[in-house]
Amino acid sequence: MNDSIKRKKIGEGVFFTAITDPKFKSNRISVNLLLPLEEETAANRAIVPFVLRLRYRDCPDFTRLNEKLCDLYGAIVDGDVRKYGAYQIMNLSVQFLDDRYSIAGEPLVQACADLACGMLFDPYLESGLFSEEDVRLERQNLIDTIASEFNDKREYAINKCISLMFDGSPLAVKKYGTRERAERITAESATEAYRDILRRAAVEILFIGCGDPSAAEKVFSTRFAGVQRQPVTYDVSLPCVSSKEVRTVREDMDIAQGKLVMGFRTGETTSPDAVNAMKMMVALYGGTPFSRLFQNVREKLSLCYYCAARYDKASGMMMVDSGVETGNEQKARDEILRQLELVKQGAFDDGELNSTILTISNALKSTVDTLSGLENWYLTQILSGTDESPLENAQKVSQITKDEIRAAASQITLDTVFFLAAKKEGQDQ
Repeated sequence: MNDSIKRKKIGEGVFFTAITDPKFKSNRISVNLLLPLEEETAANRAIVPFVLRLRYRDCPDFTRLNEKLCDLYGAIVDGDVRKYGAYQIMNLSVQFLDDRYSIAGEPLVQACADLACGMLFDPYLESGLFSEEDVRLERQNLIDTIASEFNDKREYAINKCISLMFDGSPLAVKKYGTRERAERITAESATEAYRDILRRAAVEILFIGCGDPSAAEKVFSTRFAGVQRQPVTYDVSLPCVSSKEVRTVREDMDIAQGKLVMGFRTGETTSPDAVNAMKMMVALYGGTPFSRLFQNVREKLSLCYYCAARYDKASGMMMVDSGVETGNEQKARDEILRQLELVKQGAFDDGELNSTILTISNALKSTVDTLSGLENWYLTQILSGTDESPLENAQKVSQITKDEIRAAASQITLDTVFFLAAKKEGQDQ
């Protein structure tokens, strides 16, 4: 057990985790509410944290809330929506100066925990519902965010491949839901989603920083004790699927550059050691500027404008996405697969391995530099059933061998290919 981490159950389906790091002068409280992704409910749930962060019962307008935050030495509140595997995570956070650095010794930990609980449990309501104006504002922001994906053709192609690869599964549902459902959000539907989240979500509260978390733990314990809950049980198991046949889909669009996205299944990666080996393999294959894909597919053969691989352990997937000229997609696809085969054969040298280890280790070590970086790291660790620190993980990564990388690569199977093609001149628009 990591000595800097203390985790305990403080309510029905509610866990409080304190991560102590004395190098900071501030703290961060992060409330994460997890529910299975569902296309019917994703948009209504997604709007909730953004409405909650605007104001609450004791600070019923922006001016009052801003004054409150100023009194708390410039505390910052935020809302967010994340996706982890088949789960949607609604997040509220507050970041603030630690008690020991306040001028008059004000109890900032308790005050900011009260603030977070005020937003979560005592939202600003009008006739029992979220404000129509707040919902209108955040609904438009949500619609704009969803629409922005279409304008980013690289992101659009990646998401399209994911939706094809996991068709019919919660893994295919986007964290913000669909534009069509977002457009139908009302004050009534958003408030109903909020109450459902509070009643049914698995809750992970993280306290990260230099301070004493006990006051915050007490505040949250007391508030959750007063809520009737029937929380879902979070399942930390990872999908272990190998593809049986390759699905290929092409879509034509009026764009300048084609987007080739290849989705791979990563097979059996249930143990932390297997996950580390897979992470290393994907980085060596296509996750750095000196990876196999970058050096060969892009630099030597000039088949792609960019070519990169990423690994999502929560969905058991490796994704390779590249920007290619329409007409070059087959050559690029063949070379991407050839480079994977070479990794499976161990056709890479110690220099490539050592450079990849160094890059990943440096990235992991930089994770500890910010409270938000630590929050993201430890939340992912908790959801995957471990409590390893970034530095501990960097140490384990540095010991990954060539044979372990070959073994990880051998599990990978191509599942789905999506090509967003640039329309040729004269083709119907």
